[in-house]
Amino acid sequence: MNHSLPMRNHTMTTSSSSITRRRALRATGSAAIVAAGGLLAARAWSQPRKLNFAWNATAFCLSPVVVAQERGYFERNGLSVELTNYTGSTDQLLESLATGKADAAVGMIHRWLKPLESGFDVKIVGSSHGGCVRLVGVKEAGVTKLADLKGKTIGVSDIASPGKNFFSILLKKNGIDADRDVAWRQYPADLLDIAVNKGEIQAIADGDPNIYLIEKRNRERYVQIATNLSGEYQDKVCCILGARGELVRKDKPVVAALVRAIVQASDYVADNPNESAKLFARYAPKVGVEDLQALLGTLTHRHHPTGRSLRDEVEFYARDFQSVGVLKPGTNVARFADHVSVDVLG
Repeated sequence: MNHSLPMRNHTMTTSSSSITRRRALRATGSAAIVAAGGLLAARAWSQPRKLNFAWNATAFCLSPVVVAQERGYFERNGLSVELTNYTGSTDQLLESLATGKADAAVGMIHRWLKPLESGFDVKIVGSSHGGCVRLVGVKEAGVTKLADLKGKTIGVSDIASPGKNFFSILLKKNGIDADRDVAWRQYPADLLDIAVNKGEIQAIADGDPNIYLIEKRNRERYVQIATNLSGEYQDKVCCILGARGELVRKDKPVVAALVRAIVQASDYVADNPNESAKLFARYAPKVGVEDLQALLGTLTHRHHPTGRSLRDEVEFYARDFQSVGVLKPGTNVARFADHVSVDVLG
């Protein structure tokens, strides 16, 4: 395992326009404490607390991170946040948190639970939204519903991806063995459409905006079969907020301030998808603002559980992942959820 933090290819600095916007907000009185979802921010320190926050700057669903920085939600909660664009693996990301090279990070619950089972000293403390993973079938291959996937091949960009993990669960719940009844084949994300053209795969399981862009190139070819908001998952979280264990134990108020800032920014995205898309557009040069606005409208940025509710969703997913062999059969999922989840607002 690599013990060095991967290169920060976009360590973000605060622009002068961002500072101007935030000063304007303060000048108009909007720097007063903001309530989000009933959670009142409270600053217990006189100087902004510095945090290093790791995220994936190409993930449009993480627009709340940009909003929190650009609209001053971090600052209003007493934080000075350095954003680091993290491009390493999830294991490396969690190791960077556990060893103090970063203080907090956001990522997909579908990717985090397996590495957390290995014992990284990282705690799940908050969340941002649900959605962003989809499964589409190829009409000409006769794949338009889950049952049609028997005997077919599903293309993924990563064999350990959220799409592979989540839809393996969904297939099992619909009577299809994800290991024996279907095949999974990995391709670079930008080659999945080409694999369909060659007839090598009959469905794609991946995240947006990649699937959105694939569909946009050939709208008549694909049909959406399911998403990670389908059925009982419609009110389940996708992207979660984690912090290094030592920080949670020694400085819970700082972690709580970070959770509040992300919750407030997520609510802003839910209420203002158009403005949020404009703020994020510079991080997604291949996706137009109108497309980003449409994509943000598919997510549930109003769903960001904390405390007991978040802990229960962690257990729910842990049971799911255990059922398809992602988590070890001997793992006590209730104790696991208790161990990796912390209510910093309680």
